This record gives sequence, C-alpha cells and structure tokens, in this order.
Amino acid sequence: MRGIRSRLGLDRPELVSWALYDWANSAMVTIVVASVFPIYFLRVAGADLPPAVATQRFAIASTIGLALVAVMAPILGVIADRLGIKKRLLGASMVLGVASVAGMFFIGNGDWLLAAVLLILAEVGAGLSFVFYDALLPHVAKPEEMDRVSAAAYALGYVGGGSLLAVNLAWIQWPWLLGIPSGEGITEAQATLPARLAFLSVAIWWVLFSIPLFLRVSEPPAVLGPEETDRANPVRVAFRRLGRTLRALRGYREAFVMLLAFLLYNDGIGTIIKMAAIFGAEIGIGQGAMLASILLVQFVGIPFTFLFGMLADRIGAKRAILLGLVVYTGISMLGYLMTSASHFFLLAILIGMVQGGSQALSRSLFASLIPKPRSGEFFGFFAIAEKFAGILGPACFAAVIAVTGSSRSAILSVIIFFLVGGGLLALVDVELGRKRAREEERELETGERMQKIESTG
Repeated sequence: MRGIRSRLGLDRPELVSWALYDWANSAMVTIVVASVFPIYFLRVAGADLPPAVATQRFAIASTIGLALVAVMAPILGVIADRLGIKKRLLGASMVLGVASVAGMFFIGNGDWLLAAVLLILAEVGAGLSFVFYDALLPHVAKPEEMDRVSAAAYALGYVGGGSLLAVNLAWIQWPWLLGIPSGEGITEAQATLPARLAFLSVAIWWVLFSIPLFLRVSEPPAVLGPEETDRANPVRVAFRRLGRTLRALRGYREAFVMLLAFLLYNDGIGTIIKMAAIFGAEIGIGQGAMLASILLVQFVGIPFTFLFGMLADRIGAKRAILLGLVVYTGISMLGYLMTSASHFFLLAILIGMVQGGSQALSRSLFASLIPKPRSGEFFGFFAIAEKFAGILGPACFAAVIAVTGSSRSAILSVIIFFLVGGGLLALVDVELGRKRAREEERELETGERMQKIESTG
C-alpha cells in the first residue's frame, strides 16, 4: 500500500490528508454545481417561473457567488499569510459552504429565491476554502513533489465526487432503496425527498473527509512583511500588501504570465464544463445520457489525472498542460460537429482524459513559481483567474450566440481561449521563475529573522 501511495505521490500522512480535501469538496462541485441541483432549481425551486427565467436566475446566482470569491480571495489570502490562519479561514469557509448545502434540504416548490441565496453562499464557501487549501500545497509538498501531489488530489476529487454522485443517482432513480414512496399519489415532499437527501449527503461528506486535513496538516507560520509589526492592523496590512504585490508583479514575471495564461485557457475549460449540458439538451440529447456522461467524466478522469502527474515528471508540467490544451482544441471542434448521444459520450471521455490533469498541473506549476511565505496572497490572485473562468467564458459564449444566432458557432469560438492561453503559457520560463521564487523565499526568511532579532534586542 505504501508503494502504491509513493507512486501516486502521496507517501506521507500529511500529503494524503491534504489531498482528501479534494475528495471532500468535489462532491459539492459535482452534485450541487454540475448535476443534481441545477435540475432541482429548474424543476422545483423555479417551478413557478418560465424555464428560461429560472435558468437565467440560476446563472445570475452562480455568477454572483463566483464574483464575490474573486473580490474577497486576494484580501483574505493576504490576511491568512499575515496572521498564519490559513487553516482557520479554510475551516470558516468550509462551515459556510456546508451549512448552505445542508440548507438546500429545505428548498420546496417555488422557493427560487432561497435556492439562489443558498447557491451563492455555497459557491462563496467552497471557492474561498479552495483558496486556502491551494495555498497549503507548497507547504505540505516538496518542490519536486508538487505536480504529482496536485494531480493525485484532483484524481481523488474525481473518485469522491463520482462515487457520491453514483449513490445519489441510484436513490433518485429508485427511491425505494431508501424506503421512500414513489410513483403515483405521492406528496410533493416525498417526490423531492431523494434530491433533498442528496444535498444533505454532500454536506455530511464534505465535513467527514475534511477532518484529516485539520488533524494532520500543520498551519504554516505567520509572515511579517517589511516594516510590519505584530500589532499592525491585518486588514490595513492586507490592502498595503496587495498594492505592493500588484506593483511588484513585474518582479515575478513568469508567475504573472502564467496567471494570464491560466485566466485565458481556464476560461475555455470552464465554458465547456458549464455549457456542455445545456448545449446537449438544446440539440435533443436526453437527460439520462447527460447525467451518465457526467459520471463518465468523473471516472475516466481518475486514471488520466494520475497519468498527467506522471507525464509531468517526464516532460515537465508546462508541456503536459500544452498537450492538454491541444486536446481541448480538438474537443471544441468535435463539439461543433456533435449531433447524437454517442458523440456526447465521446466528448465526455476526451474531457475526462484532460480536465483534471490540466487544472491540477496548472495549480502545481503556479505554486512552484511563487515564494512559499506569500502563497496565500498569490493564490488569492490565482483564485481571481480561476473564478473569472466562470464569468468571462459563458459571457463570451452568450455574446457569440447573440451575434451569430448559433450555439455551434459559440462552441467553436472557445478555441480562441486555448490558442491565446497556450501561446502565453509557452512564453513562461519555468526554471527562471522557480529560481526567482526561491531567492525571494530566502530574502523573506532573512528579513523575518532580522525582525525577530531586532524585536528581542
């Protein structure tokens, strides 16, 4: 067992404990964001609304949640570094997300406003928790381990999200498995109970599998910046640090270019994830086939995410990501030609092959280009790039439809995100960026020691 964990990059307890948070949180993403809750919102919470209006309000709520994360993440990331409270803020964010998802159990027919508010809060809780979770990566993994550890965590996320989704779909399709009445003559509460229990199961799953991280992963120490003292107001410090970071981004050129590249190509990835199901429904693919394809993405993604981590060991994370973007370009072309459920399943297989690996290696590559003591601060900006993928991509998709009147043209337009993002990524000098980050770490550590000597002298 130890040999298997070693090959996967999870050969120490703290690495396994850290990676399990992907397993815990991915159930929320898979079930609440991508599959069960959107259908529940349309058919139950928004039952009194025209379908197009219900879909629009769901999209608005999701966008508000992502935008709030994008605004809050950089500030809270700096505060997490400054006070040494990454794990505490992760826990607080997780509690918000868990409570919101659990609250979805109480959404009834026509409760679209309650559903929208809970979705916003769940998005904020999950999104912010991942900022602090990602910021722990360079502290739990050695530089040479980060690609494989990040990929292994994404693969565990596929296992966790896919496993709970499979269980949820089983009792939604066959409620009698839980002793829930089904068929003609049942009450509204009985009819919606399987889906509402799915939301409750996500909250329990999220908490249960987060426990190892809080028990076994150590809190990184607080880091004081230049001319800062223990008594300085952390919020003021956060704004000052952010200003300094923005001004100093040229000093981290490789990390900055990587961030721009990620913003663009992740827009393409995010757009495909969000728009695939609705495009499939538009061309007449059945709901059963689409839900099955979501499961297929999860389970195809498990081995291929691990393989991407191993591939990165051989050819480097940057080249592996570029390979993934080539596949995504092909996916967009095939999506333009898609006409049947079999085509949809083929696209699901291709997406599963590259989705987790591309995103996992993006996280680890960025982590290797930044100084560890400022990981919370920098991953706050990473979160902005990640969350804007949920805003800009679909907005561009909608704009192309408005201009051309064709969803197929919008699918094809996504290619531009992969081409431009990949071109920027190709410009990143990884070795130079890593060297600069390690030099900055030594400077920060030296400055911190000098401050301690001066304060005790």
